[in-house]
Amino acid sequence: AEARSMESLEKQLICPICLEMFTKPVVILPCQHNLCRKCANDVFQASNPLWQSRGSSAVPSGGRFRCPSCRHEVVLDRHGVYGLQRNLLVENIIDIYKQESARPLHAKAEQHLMCEEHEDERINIYCLRCEAPTCSLCKVFGAHKDCEVAPLPAVYQRQKSELSDGIAMLVAGNDRIQAIITQMEEICHTIEENGRRQKQHLGLRFDSLYSILEERKKELLQSIAREQEEKVQHVRGLIRQYGDHLEASSKLVESAIQAMEEPQMAVYLQVCAGGARGVQVIMDMSKVSMSSRPEPGYENMDHFSINVDYVAEMLRTIEFQTGA
Repeated sequence: AEARSMESLEKQLICPICLEMFTKPVVILPCQHNLCRKCANDVFQASNPLWQSRGSSAVPSGGRFRCPSCRHEVVLDRHGVYGLQRNLLVENIIDIYKQESARPLHAKAEQHLMCEEHEDERINIYCLRCEAPTCSLCKVFGAHKDCEVAPLPAVYQRQKSELSDGIAMLVAGNDRIQAIITQMEEICHTIEENGRRQKQHLGLRFDSLYSILEERKKELLQSIAREQEEKVQHVRGLIRQYGDHLEASSKLVESAIQAMEEPQMAVYLQVCAGGARGVQVIMDMSKVSMSSRPEPGYENMDHFSINVDYVAEMLRTIEFQTGA
């Protein structure tokens, strides 16, 4: 149970970058995750290649740092990673753990890693050609006797260092990708906003054209209406004039017919106030001029026709302006 507790504690003290116990752990605010200060600085430098180190004579500027555990982004001040707070509690726990455990990291697991060919031999070397851990007997008598080997701890430390560098590079690459994604999302938002604004401007310009067309249409319709009213009033005046003449002529005809029915000559001449004068009135009435009529084609309104073909063609060719 004690061994399991120590292993559980050990897992809590492992840096997610170098996979070793924390060295000078720093706490990333506000997510509260821990990193070795060196590992945090490697990640920070990879994410901010233009950031000036503390040894620079110029005043260094801050930068952005993304936690490799939770991806939370932190904006650091001009001190960079060195401005993060040291986690003294974790450092003290590591010191206590090292005092209680008299073995290197992962030593207990390695105690039980034995060679399959030589059951009594521990795996303690690494075959560089076969890229596999093995034991000393395999190098002397076994399958790896002609291979080049190296001490297992040296290979372990080298590969762990390479893996740590790879993780740092991958984390930095992820940060750059995330920055690109964020930038492209901002571009999408800007495109949508610019498109909305240009749609609004285009609508206003076309509304202005509609207003001009409606105003011109109203003016031309008023011109037609004025001439239409003038011509109709003129013709209706002639109609009234001829109507009055027709009414007077009809009454005269009726009187003349009644006079024609009078059998006595004296009475006839008395009623007609003189036959010659009555006949003259009828003759004068029949000779009234009928020339006050509209000229042929007076009713024609075709001169108000317009040709909008060229305007329509021009409207169809409306296009966006190219840059000057």
